Amino acid sequence: MSSYSTPAVSAMKPIVWIPVILMMLLVFPTQFSQAADDAGQSAPFKEGDVITHDQVEKLKAALPPEIWDNRSFIFYKGMEMKIGPSFRDYSPAQAYKDATTKFEGQSKLGPEGNLDGYIAGQPFPMEAIDCSGDPNAGLKIMWDFDYQWDGDGTEASFLYSYWDRGERLPLYYEGVSKILKLSNRVEPYFLESGGDILKKEKRKYAFRIRVDAPFDSRGILVMTYRYKSSDGLMVDATNDDTWVYVPSLRRVRRISTAQRTDAVSGTDFTLDDMYSFGGIVAQYNWECLGEMDILAPANTTSKGYPYEKDQNFGPYGLSFANDNWEMRHAVKVRFTSKLPDHPYSKKDIYVDKETAKALYSFAYDQKGDLWKIIYHNARWSEDNADYYVGWPGVEQPRDLRNISDVIVNVQTGTGNRIEFWDSHGTPYLDKEGKVSKSQIRKTASVGDIQRMGR
Repeated sequence: MSSYSTPAVSAMKPIVWIPVILMMLLVFPTQFSQAADDAGQSAPFKEGDVITHDQVEKLKAALPPEIWDNRSFIFYKGMEMKIGPSFRDYSPAQAYKDATTKFEGQSKLGPEGNLDGYIAGQPFPMEAIDCSGDPNAGLKIMWDFDYQWDGDGTEASFLYSYWDRGERLPLYYEGVSKILKLSNRVEPYFLESGGDILKKEKRKYAFRIRVDAPFDSRGILVMTYRYKSSDGLMVDATNDDTWVYVPSLRRVRRISTAQRTDAVSGTDFTLDDMYSFGGIVAQYNWECLGEMDILAPANTTSKGYPYEKDQNFGPYGLSFANDNWEMRHAVKVRFTSKLPDHPYSKKDIYVDKETAKALYSFAYDQKGDLWKIIYHNARWSEDNADYYVGWPGVEQPRDLRNISDVIVNVQTGTGNRIEFWDSHGTPYLDKEGKVSKSQIRKTASVGDIQRMGR
């Protein structure tokens, strides 16, 4: 296979370049910081309330100030925000809890913020992290974020759309994505071999996509590997590898993924903006800025595209205000990059303490001005057991998983929305109901995208 350098990839037609790079990886404490028992009672809203645009002042104390200061992007006339339960139990699957208990104390931080000794579960139990007293609290939280419970990974259909000050642009992409977690598994039968699915496994996960629309992009296939060594010292870390099948060339090409912090052509995303942070934890400095209780989108009531093609995302096309929101316990962390020429001076991420998933993130330019808001909507697996089922070792998935990512460029009014309407984390199973190693081996193979492209 031929190797592409970054300039060579940039020379590809935008219709190929944009989905290839986009899909390679497919938040100041607030005033509202009461204890869990009385936070919901102290708020001027309660479960079951419907907040309309003329009532948004009720939300101010429960929101990150960055959201309130830019509320015109989020709240709009005609919105009907449903207030769900405060601090609902979204704790992860029992197998993940058991692995956390079994290996508690084994995970250690290395000299460069790298992770040593991790096997499975939550590397640093969140409830034991002292944000105010531990200088490494932010780093530990982000390793928990990196190894959050996510089932087998992700299988989802996606729609990626472009927005410019409320106008939806004709450029879009539809397709299917799949993330396979190949190591650090929590199922007891995999823990017997150190958490790996396959023998001598060097990868953390494999990520592949297939683009189905529009017509002139149909058939693009992408495979990305992230390696276990990325958790280690930078001198030993292996960068992600990515291959792409380009239909017009009828060949698989290997491309560089080194420039992960470059803006993806035609979008407001960088690769590391996916899910609020899709980068390598040890390549950043992390600081814990405090704990707080905040209101955020959670457990959507919408079926999503294509079942609800007319879902109201507000005048900018980038709002979840017409959906379900809940109070959550959160912790705020900030990164500054160790790498030169990073586009952000800092990014603040609000992480849900129970799920370790990002609720909001806020990226700042080199002048220190707010540049981008990234936030997410999610769906609870236990309310949608028809398409996200359990498997041997994980009878209840218990996964609050992202079904939409939105980025708002507050400086230009542009943005992007990615919807995953059928996302689940159930693994491939064989005829006996066991996790199918043969299917995983095939799906995680670069050779499979070569075969599919023929």
